[in-house]
Parts: sequence; C-alpha cells; structure tokens
Amino acid sequence: MRCRLLNAIVAVAIAASLGVASAAEKETAADTGAQCRGVDMLAETAARDQATYDRIMAAASATKNANAILWKIEKDGHAPSYLFGTVHLTDDRVTNLSPAVTKALGDAKVIALEVSDLNETATASVIAQSAPLVMFTDGRRLDNLLSSSEFDTVKSIIGRAGMPPDLAALFKPWIVTMILSVSDCEREKVQNGARVLDMKIAEIGKKRGLDVVGLETIPAQLESLAAVPERQQLDMLRSSLRFADRTNDMMETLVQLYLKRQLSAALPFQIALAHQAGIGDEAFAGFQQKLLDERNEKMLAVAQPLLEKGGAFIAIGALHLPGEHGFVDLLRQAGYTVTAVE
Repeated sequence: MRCRLLNAIVAVAIAASLGVASAAEKETAADTGAQCRGVDMLAETAARDQATYDRIMAAASATKNANAILWKIEKDGHAPSYLFGTVHLTDDRVTNLSPAVTKALGDAKVIALEVSDLNETATASVIAQSAPLVMFTDGRRLDNLLSSSEFDTVKSIIGRAGMPPDLAALFKPWIVTMILSVSDCEREKVQNGARVLDMKIAEIGKKRGLDVVGLETIPAQLESLAAVPERQQLDMLRSSLRFADRTNDMMETLVQLYLKRQLSAALPFQIALAHQAGIGDEAFAGFQQKLLDERNEKMLAVAQPLLEKGGAFIAIGALHLPGEHGFVDLLRQAGYTVTAVE
C-alpha cells in the first residue's frame, strides 16, 4: 500500500512538472495571472561573452530548416496539411496563436499531437505503472551518484515540486532534469489550470468536433527519456543543477528563441552552459538520438496515413522540426513538398 501511495504522489507531481493540467481544475481556469518572466540568458551571453554567443549562433545557422515553426505539407492529389512546432509552456506570448496558425487550424480535418491524452489522471496513471523507468529499483540511489551539494539541490527541487524530499534518492537522473526544467511559477500556473500550447491546440480541435490523435504514447515517451545512457543523464542533470536558481531565466530564453524562430540555437546554448559546468558535448548525444532522431522516425510513420488523407494539422515540439534528421527533412524524403509559412 505504501509503495502504491508513493507512486501515486510521484506520478501526480511529475505530471504537473511535465505541463499537464489537472482534469479537476475548472475549464475556465485562467491562462492569466502571474507571468513567469525572467532574463534572456542568450542575450546575456551576447553581452558578456561574444565569442561563445557567436559559436552558438553559428551552430544554429548551420542547422537545416531552422527558421520557421509553421510549414505547409503538400503532395499531388492530396489536400494540404500543416506542421506546427510547439513549446510546452503556458506563456501567453506562445499560446496566443498567429493568424496563419489559426487559419491552418481552422482548415484542419484532424489534429495530431505528440500525445493525445494530456490530462493529469491519464498521465499520472501511466507514470505510476512505469515506475522502473522513473525510479531506481535495483538498489542504486541518486545520492550515491552525485556530490552531497548536488544532491542537496535535488532534494530542494523535489520538495518544491510537491514530493517528499526523502524520495529524491530513488529518482533516475533524467526525471529530475525534467522536473528542474519547469520553474516553480510555471508549475503553479499549470496546477491552477493554465494550458500549455499543446493542450490549447487540443482544446481548439475538440471544440470543433475534430479527432485529436497522438503520434506516440506516454509510455513510449518515458521509454525514450529513460533510454538515454545513464552517464549522459547524470551529466545533463549536473549541468542543469548549476543553473537551478535560474529556471525562470531558462524558460524566458526558450520563449525568446521560439518567438524569434531561433529554436535551433537551443541545443548549442545548452551545450555552452554545460561547458561552464565542465561537461562536454557528448553529454547531449543520447538526447539527440533517443529523444529527437529516433522519435521523429516513429512519429512520421504514424503521421503518414493522416497526411495521405489530407487536411492534417500536426503539432509537435519545435526541436523536432529542424536538422538533417528533423521532421521537415524526413517529410521531404518521404515525397512531400514542405514550405515554410512563418
């Protein structure tokens, strides 16, 4: 009984950290209220360290298909579809859709998200059933893999996320990094019913009576996250812990990159921050392979039947779009004409 209760507590808290609003919250819960604004750390880098900034932007500029978040997908004999890159945030600068995105949504016959069922109950249930992916079950402990000061920070993060700090030692590194990526302010907004961009798109589709489908399942997402080699998970966590007091700033940086259509700078920026913590580029190899490249292939296989019918609106994380193995390039390799809209 105690184990099941702890799993339930963990699952609910993690669901909130992943941007999943509670089904028990009022449908009209405001997207207004406190704004989780911070400092743009990339602009800060430009002012403080021009050479590092130039390296980040050079890497971003060299990335294919990186300067748009809305793409039109066409093929002879098929009604056009659209691909939209999202960020999983509630910020109204992100969730207020542009006229072009609104029109593409209005023309859609079906909406495809990474995961279709984003309510807290469903997410918490899956996480609770996937405990071995989230928590150590073989006797190992996170406090034995980190320094005492690093682990003290982890306990503080776990406590602020609404979980018993004593559970911190049981968590695998990747889930702590995920929890840390969401600021206390953003987590509170989600728990109060604010919708992240993906959920807002789902609600628009459901109000129109459209089918809202998923390109993957929550268990598949968890498996991809857990598949990153443990050494790389630890290195990414250590990098994040160095900036644990700047989560609002990290989120503001992401928002600015999104608004400026510079999301391809996100990973080079994270790598630059890791260098400050003495961590090399290789820490992010598993992230690129397991969380982006391999998932892109799988999601495209599910998306193609929808594209063949035409009129699909596909909304997935913006980091999935650019690059040689990005969704835009994979669509072109599959025979579609893909054109940037905005």
